[in-house]
Amino acid sequence: MKSSTTHQMSAEEIVRRLNTLGDPGRAAFAQGYFKTGPGEYGEGDRFVGIPVPELRKLARQYRGLTLDETLSLLRSPLHEARLLALLVLCDAYARGDARLQERIFGLYLENTRFINNWDLVDASAPYIVGPHLTHRSRAVLGKLAASTMIWERRIAIMATLRFIKQGEFADTLEIAAMLLEDREDLIHKAVGWMLREVGKRDRAVEEAFLKANFRRMARTMLRYAVERFPEDVRRGYLKGEA
Repeated sequence: MKSSTTHQMSAEEIVRRLNTLGDPGRAAFAQGYFKTGPGEYGEGDRFVGIPVPELRKLARQYRGLTLDETLSLLRSPLHEARLLALLVLCDAYARGDARLQERIFGLYLENTRFINNWDLVDASAPYIVGPHLTHRSRAVLGKLAASTMIWERRIAIMATLRFIKQGEFADTLEIAAMLLEDREDLIHKAVGWMLREVGKRDRAVEEAFLKANFRRMARTMLRYAVERFPEDVRRGYLKGEA
């Protein structure tokens, strides 16, 4: 993960640059949107207000950042720094050899406490965890799904997007079943979304799962799952009459 233009760049220098690129108005909006208040899921998180497309451009600029500096960036209290670090890691994973991929996967799982909001999970789990487990044991997903940490549970279900895109649905359905009665709305949304993705490719598979489980599902989860169904079918599920 080195290049001639960025090999000496440090996480500290990158954070300083991010602070100069921020927009206070956008930052204030993000503080509310990502629920950073007391008792909320993003409590204490800090934003400077940089749009995601800009962060993706920066990730390409910092493609040569070392793993050590990327990890330091991931551990920053600044939300955009953590997202930038994850984008750099995703790019490095996609371009790396087997040895580098194994190291990135390990570092990812060792640092889930810093992957601590839904956008951070969604921008990374399908591009690191999913690909890494494509031809390996997927037992780690069950462990993540059983975690007391909401973000690890979301990683578990979001990682399966990779499998869904390959026409493999079993892992999504297994993790979804584990999370049916989860208390967190962010898990309800993620599970419903992944079930909807299954249905986009094979509606019969999704409906078989829903018919067996829809009465146990949180309203938000079910609503996300049936969003693309014909109106009469969608209403039937939501009325408990499927």
